[in-house]
Amino acid sequence: MSSIKKLAGQTIWYGASSIFARFLSYLLTPYLTAVLIDSSFGEMSLVYAITPFLFVLFTYGMDTAFFRFVQREDYKDTIYSTASSSVISSTVILTLLMVTFNRPIATLIGTEHPEYITMAAFIIGLDALAALPFARLRQEGRPKKFAFVRIGGILIYIGIIYFFLSLCPALLKKNSNSPLLLIYNKDFGVGYILLANVIQNLFQVLMLYKELIGFKPMFNIQLWKHVMVYALPLAVANFAGMINETFDRIMLNWWTPAVSHKAALAQVGAYSACYKLSILITLFVQAFRMGAEPFFFGQSGREDAPKTYARVMKFFVITISVMFLVVALYLDIWKHFIQNKKMWAGLKVVPILLFANMFLGIYYNLSIWYKLSHRTSAGAYITFIGVAITLGVNYFFIPRYGYMACAWATFLCYGSMMVVSYVWGQKEYRIPYAWKKLVAYLVIVALLYFIHHALTGWWPRAWFSYVLATTFLAAYSLFILRIERKEFRKLPVVGKYI
Repeated sequence: MSSIKKLAGQTIWYGASSIFARFLSYLLTPYLTAVLIDSSFGEMSLVYAITPFLFVLFTYGMDTAFFRFVQREDYKDTIYSTASSSVISSTVILTLLMVTFNRPIATLIGTEHPEYITMAAFIIGLDALAALPFARLRQEGRPKKFAFVRIGGILIYIGIIYFFLSLCPALLKKNSNSPLLLIYNKDFGVGYILLANVIQNLFQVLMLYKELIGFKPMFNIQLWKHVMVYALPLAVANFAGMINETFDRIMLNWWTPAVSHKAALAQVGAYSACYKLSILITLFVQAFRMGAEPFFFGQSGREDAPKTYARVMKFFVITISVMFLVVALYLDIWKHFIQNKKMWAGLKVVPILLFANMFLGIYYNLSIWYKLSHRTSAGAYITFIGVAITLGVNYFFIPRYGYMACAWATFLCYGSMMVVSYVWGQKEYRIPYAWKKLVAYLVIVALLYFIHHALTGWWPRAWFSYVLATTFLAAYSLFILRIERKEFRKLPVVGKYI
């Protein structure tokens, strides 16, 4: 249990700062859906849909490789300098290429603003430069600086957006002679959001300059070759994973049955806004990955490591199943997170996407088997299965069903990846997951949602919906506490009350 406590501590420190930073960013959704028209929100979503792809190309799995190779004594002193030299060099080259070819990239994704691509290039480039310094902070156990840089960057981002999208328009409306209006262009719109992101990432790089340049100017070519053999399959898998995660917005823009390009962008905007309602599960999965990745590698040499991984999985599934109910059963409250009521038409995708993100989180847990056994190519194969499902379902069904096809494609993609990784992983690196119990937990929460949906459809009263939702959530929580009482009693602080 001490190892579980250690993971909990890491997840709380690094995860809490990441959760808070991302939560602040997510809080912009109500604001942006209020100040931007749906087509502009869709155009912004298209630009941000390509940034994860390109970030993977810029970093090509070096942060994960760093965690793996820094555990080895023979590479401990050279891995950071070698990895940093590689990432810095490639980032400069790729940023220049993006800026040079900004117009064809803009045409490809469906925006008429190549300057957005230029700013996206700097967003990704600066983010890539900060990736290894952030990884080093996590590896060295320096959560305070990690949190300060993350949260400080987000606060700057929010402040700049508010300045350009609210303060400046208000001054302009009053016919103010403020000198602030000299830097404001009312037609720049989405560009100000991207500009704020550039400044945010620049702040992060400046705050991490000691870590960024604080390595010996040495490049171990033999180590680099070993790292690339390990990292490139991860990069391929991550790139394919981004296709599964964000490329559906671009495909929706290409193939949705809309009467005009502006209407297509509005569909993208509605889908993207509703996707953000999976915020609780998304944030928790992100926080878990921040704490779990270095923890899993650190535990790999222990004899009881498989049992530890199995217990972590159990607590993970319990947590996300409760989060599913919190969002799905109270969707009538969560929908006000989206201020543009036209976008509420897309709320039916939310339960599907919640379950899809649960599958993705479970897959991240399962993926430890190929990372520890240096079978990272397996991750690429599994992810490409997901890519085939994503592309196939979206290609054939978006023209008929629009964003509903995107939601089901995501569900089927992550569900398939989860199952394949489990079956394959148990043959290569057996971990004693209590899979029957975990599947039962997922089935129960799905049934509770469908029962709630059916009963509230039959009697659509707000008070009835909330009372029923609270009853189901409480009943499920008590059921879990009863079944897992022995496990929960071993937890620090809360265990003595169970």
